[in-house]
Amino acid sequence: MSGHSKWHTIKHKKGAADAKRGKVFTRIIKELTVAARNGGKDPDSNPRLRTIIAEAKANNMPRENIERAIRRGTGEEPGVQYEEVTYEGYGPGGVALMIQTLTDNKKRTVGEIRHLLDKHAGNLAAENSVAWMFSRKGEIIVEKGKIDEDKLLSAALDAGADDMNDDGSAWEVVCAPEQFEAVRDAIKALGVEPASAQIAMIPQNYVKLVGKEAQQMLKLMEAIEEHDDVQHVWANFDVEEKEIEASLA
Repeated sequence: MSGHSKWHTIKHKKGAADAKRGKVFTRIIKELTVAARNGGKDPDSNPRLRTIIAEAKANNMPRENIERAIRRGTGEEPGVQYEEVTYEGYGPGGVALMIQTLTDNKKRTVGEIRHLLDKHAGNLAAENSVAWMFSRKGEIIVEKGKIDEDKLLSAALDAGADDMNDDGSAWEVVCAPEQFEAVRDAIKALGVEPASAQIAMIPQNYVKLVGKEAQQMLKLMEAIEEHDDVQHVWANFDVEEKEIEASLA
């Protein structure tokens, strides 16, 4: 059970997930630029770039925006150079956090992330303090009611998925990173558009939060996600959906 995927799914249903279109495009453009810089501009030979292009198209990003970001990454067009930095920390109740950023100023970013954590009953941790609690996996979230459970499970497993978890209002399909595209495409072939599809850091264990700590954690998640340099944030909390709905009310 993943509190983070519940958080994403309910925000998606309410139309609150990445509600600021500019924020979505900024995040994707940064990822396109870095993926092209690190692996080249050909999506056929650059799986990371291929995945981000698919996400860009799913968010209706104009083709020219996609191509310009890729050209910036390969140096064919001038632009800001971003560095990938992942910060580790703790939230309320001892929840472990992995915060992935793309920044052009590490000193500024770490100071602002530290401030957000301190403000919301958390703290920044040393490198490798919590990373061992997470495993890199493909994660596809499908809202319940969009497809029959057995049909989804069968297609996912046939495509190479490791497992499918009941996450309240959604199904969480988990697979090895190498199988991500095959599993995602198999699910899409069923006529289903996932609420989320990404290579994620999946927690090995979860911390159950209720009441004040749950609300503090949800406010922290929202604050971190809204930071301009943050691309993704993963955390090992588990909360009831009513707690999330209350925080978004």
